[in-house]
Formats: sequence, structure tokens, C-alpha cells
Amino acid sequence: MPGLNGRRVAVVAGVRTPFTKAGTSLKEARAVDLARYAARELLERTNLDGADVDDVIFGQVVASPLVPNVAREVSLLPQFPKEIPAYSLNRACASGGQAVADAADAIATGNADVVLAGGVESLSDIPILASRRLADILVEAGKARSLGARLRTFAKLRPRDLVPVSPAIAEPSTGETMGQSAEKMAKENHISREEQDRWALRSHKLAAQGTADGRLTAEIVPWLPTRPGGQVVRQDNGIRTDTSLEQMAKLKPVFDRRYGSVTAANSSPLTDGASAVLLMSDDAARARGYTPLAYVRSHAVAAVDPGWQLLQAPVWAVPKALARAGIQWKELGLIELHEAFASQVLSNLQGFAAKGWEINEDIINVMGGSIAIGHPFGATGGRLVTTLANEMKRRDVQFGLISICAQGGEAIAIVLERR
Repeated sequence: MPGLNGRRVAVVAGVRTPFTKAGTSLKEARAVDLARYAARELLERTNLDGADVDDVIFGQVVASPLVPNVAREVSLLPQFPKEIPAYSLNRACASGGQAVADAADAIATGNADVVLAGGVESLSDIPILASRRLADILVEAGKARSLGARLRTFAKLRPRDLVPVSPAIAEPSTGETMGQSAEKMAKENHISREEQDRWALRSHKLAAQGTADGRLTAEIVPWLPTRPGGQVVRQDNGIRTDTSLEQMAKLKPVFDRRYGSVTAANSSPLTDGASAVLLMSDDAARARGYTPLAYVRSHAVAAVDPGWQLLQAPVWAVPKALARAGIQWKELGLIELHEAFASQVLSNLQGFAAKGWEINEDIINVMGGSIAIGHPFGATGGRLVTTLANEMKRRDVQFGLISICAQGGEAIAIVLERR
């Protein structure tokens, strides 16, 4: 993606924490801890002087009210000068990808030479909100001029007002959850339970292979225990090496218990984790002695009516990204397709096939996907960029594609190139 000044945007390196199921190995860590951990490791692995970084951009979906701009907390690590600006963004599950895209745009236009981009999510540490009525009463009590007035205000409280409210993974516009949307896509696109389970099993098998041969673990910075006697977390803990189609078939549907086909086995789990990617102009990278893994050739976003097929926007984002890159689908050597649900993956592939594109599973998610590896909402995009760039180098692939669906009926697509 040459910019106005012919500047190419290089993907220099990327790392991530292990991706672990919410409530398990990383449950004690806050999102900001995970984000800072990944960023610090990226600086150490690349031996980069923090003063060389022009901007820090991080994606996060469920932000803490106590840390509303997690990127700024990353940029305040001791390794950075305090004057480095930073911002956080939210494009739902595409947030990490958008952070990389924003970094690429800043570099291509000459507004930056070196940008640290990434994302983070801790679904073990989501904010629990007070009911609106409790919040109103607390505000009113805070304004009371006497103890008696304050007590009279608190007397208005009812037990139901004290019930906490947790964020829902649902569309504000429709009230439909992601899982319900995935179920609807399976029905409308005639995707069977067997097809979904087959794709999920494929994800686990390939992720297990990528872990065993070291390709996936090479991207991971082991998480050191925060308590004495704790275990070092070295790899993702959602990958199932012992599952089978027969075992998957025993699970009951979650979102439509009578007629449904979407289960816990063919869906991505709620996950904790962080990722970080280092991007530079080609000149800046080579001046510092780095050999780029790949270059950002193009990116594009798209959106559909969330009341239709919520997770089908990649079918519009991908063609836009390919057109901007000046290439065709058949020229892609590797594809990383985010797996929110198997029904969503198969719906996206069905949409691509309807354009006359040949679907070659041998080049898609060659080390598994989010169903097995996990999906910390804000961090997945950074993982996909890192995984794709590394595998493109290993296979000497010229063009690679990242496709990420997202809440709100949105999607982002990114094209990487090597030569």
C-alpha cells in the first residue's frame, strides 16, 4: 500500500500473549496488564528503542471504566518517553485489524514512521454496571444536603435495583445475540450441523499441529505467574487434541435448543489475551536493520444491515480490499478468515463462492482459527496479522488476505504482500 509519497508499510514483527478461555489461566490479569505485557515483549524481541515509536494504537471492545484508553497506558510503559501519543478504538471484533489499518494509513501518508498497533480483551474482567435506577439514586443521594435527606433517598431503593448489569454480547439495534445471528445464518444459508462440526474439528486439528511444531508458540510470549507457585502459561488452552466429530455431535445447540445447530463446539470461546504488531515505513525498517515480514498492500471495511445476516459483511469487504490491492482472489496464496462461528465461516465462503471464486481450503486458516485458538475480541486482528505474515514468509507467498467479521454487521479485510 504505497502512500502519497510512495511509502510502503512494513509489518516488522508481532507477538501475543497466550489466548486462554475466560475465567482460566489469565483470569487474574487486567486487560491493561495483558496489553502492556505484549507491547513490552515486542520491544524486547525486536530490540527497538521505545523513543523511535511515533504512535501507539490499540483496539478494545469491552473497556474498563477505570482504563478507558488502554493504548495510552501502554505508551506510558517505562520503555517509552511519556510524550508518545496513543489512542484506543473499537470496531468490535475487527478492532485489532483496524488498529493495524490505522497504523498503516499513518505511515503511508507520512504522518508516522514507526507505529505499535495491537489489541486486548479480558473477558474475565468485564465491568459490572449498576442498574439505572440505582445510579440515579446514588447521584441524588450525593446531592442531598443533610443526612436525613440522604436516608430518605436511599429508602427508595428496592431489591431489584441492586441486581448488577453485565454487558451483553448482543446487537443494541436488534437485541439479537451473536450466537442467535450465527444460528440464523446457518438456517438461511442451509449449513448443516455436520458441516459446522467438520470445520470446527479442522480448526482444532490444525491449531494443534501449529502448536506442536512451534509455529504458533513462536508468536507467544509466555505469561509469568503473578502469584508464588503459579504456572507459566506458554500456549493457548482452548485447543482440543482429544475431540472428534462423534464427541461434538453429543453437544446440544445453545441458541435454538429445538431446531438449532450452533453449539459450544462449533463456536469461538470467550477469551482473554493481547496482541501487538510493529509497523514501519520500509525505509525506516531497513535503516534500523529490520527485514520486513510482509507489507500492507491494502485494506477495506464494509457493513451490512445487522438485522439481516450479521456476520456476512466480509463478502463485501474482501472484494473492496482486493480491488484496492489490484489483485484477484485466485492470486492469494494464504487466507486468514476469522472464525467467530463455523456457520459464519461457511456462510462467508459460500458468499465468496457465489462470486465465482474457487474455495481452496488448503490455503485457509492453515494453523486453525479462532474456534480453537480463541477470540479475545480486540486482540484477534493483531494475531491474524502476525500469523499470516509469519506463514507468508515461511512459504514465500506473495499475497495473503485477512478477513474479520464484527458486531454491528461490519467487517475489515487486509491484504498483505511480500514481494
